[in-house]
Amino acid sequence: MRVVVVADTHMPRMAKKLPGRLLEELEKADAIIHAGDWTKQSVYEQLAEFAPTYGVTGNNDGAELQAKFGLRKLLKLEDCRIGVVHGHGAVKRSSTEAHAIEAFKRTKLDALVYGHSHIPVRRMEAGMLVFNPGSPTDKRRQPLYSFGLFDIAGSELRARHIFYEDKA
Repeated sequence: MRVVVVADTHMPRMAKKLPGRLLEELEKADAIIHAGDWTKQSVYEQLAEFAPTYGVTGNNDGAELQAKFGLRKLLKLEDCRIGVVHGHGAVKRSSTEAHAIEAFKRTKLDALVYGHSHIPVRRMEAGMLVFNPGSPTDKRRQPLYSFGLFDIAGSELRARHIFYEDKA
């Protein structure tokens, strides 16, 4: 199973359309995960044309998106349990990643997907993949735009980032 993982699209403010490099992978997707800050329902509609799309609400999403997605989601894809959360929180001293981990502290996960920081992360913590795809449209201080790919076979999950320079 091929899963495209995105967050922080911030459309249409940061991009009028989905980047070409992302579109290439969406064509091959079996599922899509969006970790919040869609900003418009139309982003969900565009992604859902490619594959079943699952996501959560970010701090820049309005009531319509929050009603549709909520703030956290537990997915089971193949035999993998994947927690999805945006990662924003009220306590400023805590990191985005700490907020994300806290959201699922009592849940056994194979992977945790979060967004908010726009900083790509792929690391293991206590047997769990901690993954932030970065942003395909708003790299902020990062050198490149990015999103993620999960290849899942049963209970095996392999994750990687796709990095690119041009969001056209």
